[in-house]
Amino acid sequence: MKALVTGASGRLGRYVVAELESAGHELVLMSRTRPEAADRWPWVEGSIVDSEACMRATGGGVEAVQHVAATPYPTDHPETRQRAEERGVPFDETMRTNIMGTYYLLQAAVARKINIFVMTGSNCALGHGFRISGREFPLRYLPVDEAHLSEVEDSYSYSKLVGEELLAMYTRAYGIRTHVLRSAGICNAERREGIASNASPARAWDPWLWAWIGSEDIAAAHRLLMEKAEEIEPDGVYFCNGDDTTALEPTRELIARFKPELADSSSDEGGHWSLLSNKKLRETLGWEPRTSWRDSLEKS
Repeated sequence: MKALVTGASGRLGRYVVAELESAGHELVLMSRTRPEAADRWPWVEGSIVDSEACMRATGGGVEAVQHVAATPYPTDHPETRQRAEERGVPFDETMRTNIMGTYYLLQAAVARKINIFVMTGSNCALGHGFRISGREFPLRYLPVDEAHLSEVEDSYSYSKLVGEELLAMYTRAYGIRTHVLRSAGICNAERREGIASNASPARAWDPWLWAWIGSEDIAAAHRLLMEKAEEIEPDGVYFCNGDDTTALEPTRELIARFKPELADSSSDEGGHWSLLSNKKLRETLGWEPRTSWRDSLEKS
């Protein structure tokens, strides 16, 4: 299959490129900076917020879009806005890139009659991260699955939640098969080693739910969603995270210490099971995570 990979020079994009290459797919790359794989595949230099660049990138017989490009944090958030400004990033960058950029790509897909669109989303669509009000996120049960209600408070989380509905709208309206991976904190081998070397007992509840996913594992999920798009439901949202947490303590112990009110609704399993359920992704694709930060913990 011939696939366009947006954000091909990014931290995740390069893993998606490698995964698709190894499976024998033909690629077109899109990014603002030259990807390492540009010596092997056509590269369209440009931003997804440029509708003409999106049209160029989706030409030439592209059959599927692997949409990885995104602004990965809220550039207008009270705690991150100054950092964004110091880097010359406008306050509205998150909304423009993550919503309008996705819209331009979807419009290009319609014009080019591309029928498969897979996007890296975020578990932040739940609303548990980047809180602004000071109110704690209202967890209703554990582990959290795709049916759990969202309560977003920031532009990044909102853009990811809206992105899910935007893709679903294009499925309803145009019949494009669209799928979103609600990724957890994406960790390459170096970052996994960092988690292991810095691991320490939990002192408080982690609003990010100690969730993570290996770069290689989410890349594999991207590939499987594209390859099996015609066999599964026409649109879907899937939590994509490791089977375990980044905590040293067993998960039941964390819940008992910090969220005892949720003990009755949570799993009775022992071990370090994730507070985000990847069951839907597993059952839909036969996918399973293969990386583990705990391998590095055992070596340290």
